[in-house]
Amino acid sequence: MAKNIQSLERAAAMLRLLAGGERRLGLSDIASSLELAKGTAHGILRTLQAEGFVEQDPASGRYQLGAELLRLGNSYLDVHELRARALVWTDDLARSSGESVHLGVLHQQGVLIVHHVFRPDDSRQVLEVGAMQPLHSTALGKVLSAYDPVAHSEVLEIDREAFTPRTVTALRAFEGELDLTRARGWACDVEETWEGVAAVAAPIHDRRRMPVGAIAITGAVERVCDNGKELRAELVAAVRDCARAVSRDLGAGRF
Repeated sequence: MAKNIQSLERAAAMLRLLAGGERRLGLSDIASSLELAKGTAHGILRTLQAEGFVEQDPASGRYQLGAELLRLGNSYLDVHELRARALVWTDDLARSSGESVHLGVLHQQGVLIVHHVFRPDDSRQVLEVGAMQPLHSTALGKVLSAYDPVAHSEVLEIDREAFTPRTVTALRAFEGELDLTRARGWACDVEETWEGVAAVAAPIHDRRRMPVGAIAITGAVERVCDNGKELRAELVAAVRDCARAVSRDLGAGRF
């Protein structure tokens, strides 16, 4: 049996100590509680601090849990609650629209598909749960980039690849797309990622009014768009209504 990595065990113990004790602990308190040499404890704390998992109060020098660790914890809870709350609404959306429905969240500079409802016909389809989609060219990615500050900062750092001639890659034009998304409350992707495929997406907010994901209707351009260009108005309304319903179930209230 493979041995556990001692430094990771010590780091995990340190995080548990900070989570369960006083709000802030000094280096001596941490080293003593974990029976570590001060130098060893300080090295682990310094690494955790560099990753954002631990913060040091500049006045007292004491340590506490960092924002990055709390963000990861909230993200885990949000995703599981999000899927549970969205199940019925996304099923209804797929049935009423006749198209596939995807639920996506921000993950590693992309969009992670956490739920996928098949198009309600007898066609052969592939389950896309766990698949990653680009932030800059998909409807889901544009919505997240428009409403989530973390997604926005990440999409500016990535290589915005041109998947088709329609993909918007220039910074100024892309920021214009995000401004439009915020103004109208939804985003679209008409053959910007895949030829012949169009999508429309809307944001989901939680009880803190923070963006936690997005819902999209995806299908062939000839079905989702009028004249192969403009998104069908009834599909835009349907996906927005679905996103609002899930948001209300998450405690966001009416908006």
